[in-house]
Amino acid sequence: MMLLALANLAVTRRNRPVLRGIDLTLQEGEVVGLIGPNGAGKSTLMEAALDLIPFSGASSLASMTARDRARAAAFLPQSREIAWPVSVEDLIALGRIPWPGGGRSDADRDAIEAAIARMGLAPFRKRTALRLSGGEQNRVLVARALAQDTPLLIADEPIAGLDPAQQLACLRLFRDLASGGRGILTSIHDLGLAARFCSRLVLLAEGRILADGPPDRVLDDALLNRAFGITARRIETPDGPAILPV
Repeated sequence: MMLLALANLAVTRRNRPVLRGIDLTLQEGEVVGLIGPNGAGKSTLMEAALDLIPFSGASSLASMTARDRARAAAFLPQSREIAWPVSVEDLIALGRIPWPGGGRSDADRDAIEAAIARMGLAPFRKRTALRLSGGEQNRVLVARALAQDTPLLIADEPIAGLDPAQQLACLRLFRDLASGGRGILTSIHDLGLAARFCSRLVLLAEGRILADGPPDRVLDDALLNRAFGITARRIETPDGPAILPV
């Protein structure tokens, strides 16, 4: 099933074209990694797809009502400040706002408990979220997105600030969610982890999509040099490729 379709999407900010001619689809069961240099428009693409910023072209999500969109896609933005001194459990429960129970139905409680368990947050559930470390807060916000229980999860740099073990756990979770039928669109800077955990990569640079396809095709020497100005050294390991920029 198609979870996201963008057609000829373009964004201009402060009279500067950021993205142009973006055509992108995402099906259930996919983990699609957005890669590209800083300023390439990865966050902008996600925000435009969700109708959070002005754009031209078409987005299947933007054509929905706000409530339907919140039931179709959960969003984990790059800026993840927690503004209020609420408990971890209550913060995660905010993910249930789009649904009829308002956080109090049996379905809501099941979704909240599942998100807490999946992110290993049971020991923190009654603690004030503001008193957690940055990495722990990040896990709480991922759990909030999981509790929203949508077919599509859009996550902007979800592993930023996480320690190596939690980075792997987060990306394994995304892969498991996709195996269960959900779709994931995530931006990621670690090319080795992108190659290991994403079923498809989309390389953004020069305001457009330079490549879209399997990781081994997108992580091509010429494309990486064009987008990042680097040469990449690949090391094959039993757990997947490791990619070292040089």
